[in-house]
Amino acid sequence: MTSPLTPSDHIGDREAFLAFLSRLRADYEANGPQWENPTLDGFLEALEAWVEGSAAWYRHFDDEMPADGDWTFFARALTAARVYE
Repeated sequence: MTSPLTPSDHIGDREAFLAFLSRLRADYEANGPQWENPTLDGFLEALEAWVEGSAAWYRHFDDEMPADGDWTFFARALTAARVYE
């Protein structure tokens, strides 16, 4: 199973983010049962834990966590997905 995003990938604009989401969804459709967190509950729990520990993940790859991420946009996207058709 390959990852839709590698540590060296960079998502620099909206179109690249959309392409990533498409790859992520396709990976779930093809490999969902193999995901460590195949349920929404498990996925959100893991997302929360990863964001909390993300600085260490960046250090592991000899990189700095981006300070300029648009956290509000990401939060709005996750929230909107609850009801958006």
